[in-house]
Amino acid sequence: MTGAQAAADGGPPGARWAVAEGADGGARMVPLDDEGRPAGGVVTAPDPAAAVRARPADTRWVWRSTAALHPRLLDAGVRVERCYDVEAAEALLTGHEGHWGEPRSVAAAWARLHRLPVPADPPVRTAEQQPSLFEPGPVPLPPGTDPLTALLEVYADQQRRHREAAHPGRLRLLTAAESAGTLVATELTRAGIPWRADVHRELLAGLLGERYPGVQEPRRLAELADEVSRAFGGVRVRPDLPGDIIRAFAREGIALSSTRAWELERIDHPAVPHLLTYKKLYRLHTAHGWAWLQSWVRDGRFRPEYLPGGTVSGRWTANGGGALQIPKVIRRAVVADPGWRLVVADADQMEPRVLAAVSRDRGLMEIAGHRGDLYTALSHRAFSGDRDQAKLALLGAVYGQTSGNALTYLADLRRRFPDAVGYVDDAARAGEEGRLVRTWLGRTCPPAAAGDDGEAGLPQEDPVRDGDGSPYGYASRDARARGRFTRNFVVQGSAADWALIVLATLRQDLARSGLRAELVFFQHDEVIVHCPAEEAEAVTEAIRAAGDRAGRIAFGDTPVRFPFTTAVVGCYADAK
Repeated sequence: MTGAQAAADGGPPGARWAVAEGADGGARMVPLDDEGRPAGGVVTAPDPAAAVRARPADTRWVWRSTAALHPRLLDAGVRVERCYDVEAAEALLTGHEGHWGEPRSVAAAWARLHRLPVPADPPVRTAEQQPSLFEPGPVPLPPGTDPLTALLEVYADQQRRHREAAHPGRLRLLTAAESAGTLVATELTRAGIPWRADVHRELLAGLLGERYPGVQEPRRLAELADEVSRAFGGVRVRPDLPGDIIRAFAREGIALSSTRAWELERIDHPAVPHLLTYKKLYRLHTAHGWAWLQSWVRDGRFRPEYLPGGTVSGRWTANGGGALQIPKVIRRAVVADPGWRLVVADADQMEPRVLAAVSRDRGLMEIAGHRGDLYTALSHRAFSGDRDQAKLALLGAVYGQTSGNALTYLADLRRRFPDAVGYVDDAARAGEEGRLVRTWLGRTCPPAAAGDDGEAGLPQEDPVRDGDGSPYGYASRDARARGRFTRNFVVQGSAADWALIVLATLRQDLARSGLRAELVFFQHDEVIVHCPAEEAEAVTEAIRAAGDRAGRIAFGDTPVRFPFTTAVVGCYADAK
């Protein structure tokens, strides 16, 4: 293991042990050598928690799935410093080999090794299903197959595949970071986000009004629905039904293709203000209303289930509760415990900084190494001090925006920073041609299917987002759109890989410092730590150090800085 890999999940590696759970709940474990082969005899334990307790804290555990084992270890009071998640690694490796989306279970990987029929992965739980209601077990191995033997065979083969990769050190680092991310994810779920249900209810009552017995809609939504109907001459119109809205406008000679807010905003009609307000409040009612509060908040905490690598780019998703889309108004309910604080940290202009690091463009790296706002520094170098032009040009390069003035600004950027723009241009070209496109560490975008001009296999829910986090567009099924997607993928995906390393280093630094602080939230480029008030300064410094360290680990020794803007607050809504 390289020093960078070790740093990615918390320091120098300890001994490696593989552990597998038997059908009876007992655990069998064995030490491993550097090639991933058994280096000693098999040791038994009554359960996985007892197995982990029997080894030093710095042991690297090789196991089937963190999501399957780690929650039970946490319940037993056992903390794991580092692990290797075989199923997470299998997903990365099959993608790297051009087979993105193939089954990732140990049973599937073992079947591929032995040229046997490959079992499908279990169905993914939907966002509405709570963990206790839907827990598929592991994909079974063929009868008579020993779980530990199968795990060892798959792990050894994965080590071989890492060695044969184009950049084996980078891919190993990515696997280590992804595995560390699985540990963070289960710990985030266990810790939960501090949540004041009474504040949440007050917010809902103030925005939505009282709820009538036996009626789904609260008072404010019912009033807005009446206003919409009056605006259409008293004809009953259901604002929650897009078809009703489109037909109502059609009766008045206005053609709509959808009821999206941006399309409604272009219309001069008295119903529009009421519709826009209704849509906003209806979304709040259905996504974070009283039913949500009853389902997802327990004992003062909101505990969603995070899914590391849930999107093509490596960004996380969450099952349940819309954890990664908490509306600003609802953030008022996220309140630190008495005597504690929330340290909210946002990575500053993360994706442009990542572009500088991965492209090795000297001019852009120099700008990204300065303190202060990156776009302001860029504007003084290339855009006569116009920050808006500089931002539009750089985001246009990353996201392939060529409309309006963006094309002119992009030409200026290309002249001044040819390596940076050339890097994303090459990624776009490779995507259009259906070739594999990878992040700096080796996370791979799915190839276009044979005979397909676009992104067959790309999840349509994986949004391309701009530097401020707002949706920019979605993958579509044509070559040019795939090129736009891969142009962004090499930057957004590399940023997601960097963020994993931030989480891994921060997790270990907080634990080793003896602080009571706990990671409670992560979203793309934002992290929240809940800590006693007296620890806030130390936590802020730990986050700053994690950003700098992750930059060096992920991208090597470059001038690029990866700063965070931090706020120490009692309430999440006060951070922005």
